Amino acid sequence: MAYNSLVWFCLLFTWLAAAPAANPYSWPHTSLRPLSETIPTPAGFRRVPADQGSFALWLRNLPVRPDGTPVRLFDGSQKGNQAAHEAVLDVDVGARDHQQCADAVMRLRAEYLFAAGREFEICFRATNGAALPWSAWKSGQRPHLSGKRIEWRRQGHGDGSWPDFRKYLDFVFVYAGTWSLQRQLAPVEDIAQIQAGDVFIQGGFPGHAVVVVEVAQDDQGQRVFMLAQSYMPAQDIHVLKNPGSNSPWYPARSGKLLVTPEWVFEPPRLMRFRDSEGCAAASAARQKNLKGIASVLSGSTRAQGASREAARPRGGRGDPAGFARRGEGLTPP
Repeated sequence: MAYNSLVWFCLLFTWLAAAPAANPYSWPHTSLRPLSETIPTPAGFRRVPADQGSFALWLRNLPVRPDGTPVRLFDGSQKGNQAAHEAVLDVDVGARDHQQCADAVMRLRAEYLFAAGREFEICFRATNGAALPWSAWKSGQRPHLSGKRIEWRRQGHGDGSWPDFRKYLDFVFVYAGTWSLQRQLAPVEDIAQIQAGDVFIQGGFPGHAVVVVEVAQDDQGQRVFMLAQSYMPAQDIHVLKNPGSNSPWYPARSGKLLVTPEWVFEPPRLMRFRDSEGCAAASAARQKNLKGIASVLSGSTRAQGASREAARPRGGRGDPAGFARRGEGLTPP
């Protein structure tokens, strides 16, 4: 009897070990080529080791579309500026103008947590500070706008599927933006310690955010990094070129500016997702910034119901290419 039990245990263990791992990239995609095999490191640099199951490793193996793929907008048309990107990630944009800059950062982080079985940690905040937890949506609750507040009310049963999760993310993209995301992140004081998954962010109206998708290091401990972004209008998430070198790698050194093809971060504010995820992790920071949020909300010129695409051309230090930008997430369109 004991022998038979041992045999069955060994067979079960062998079957489990041979079973294919769950797909870490839940959205529909066709590419099997990971980012790590698409762009080589500079001479003398090696990719920084990443722990199994980490966000850094997940980003490193994101699927990439074939070389020469253009960046396309949410409506299928090609983006006007095709000189800014090194590679295009095989990630859907959606059919509406939702997945823009901060949205792309939230999308990648949320997809990682979803695939890692850490769904209870998925929670972002609207620009007015309201919590937008996936757990509420998954349980069948849906948000309703009551005056200036978002209230959650039960509407049937959630199914917890990826398509339902994708609908939740589109909702987050409408209400959240760089202003709210910045207040959920923790500052990184030393850029020399940059990690994949860190975020350069300038919260505001307009604002911008790019995510670090890879980091490499040489024998002297000097680091370089790659950045990915979406932009406006909503478009494919793509790996950026460094305008200073025309390569996808940026040196990790302190400075007053971080110049990317379509945004200048002045100063370059590097931030990181907190160890304890979810909206509760940022509650103290949120309380600290409530007055500032209220001030910005009351002073914003964005009218309720304004189109996210509508904007007048503008230029400036934060907008070197003169592209128009939207106000972010104050009220639903």
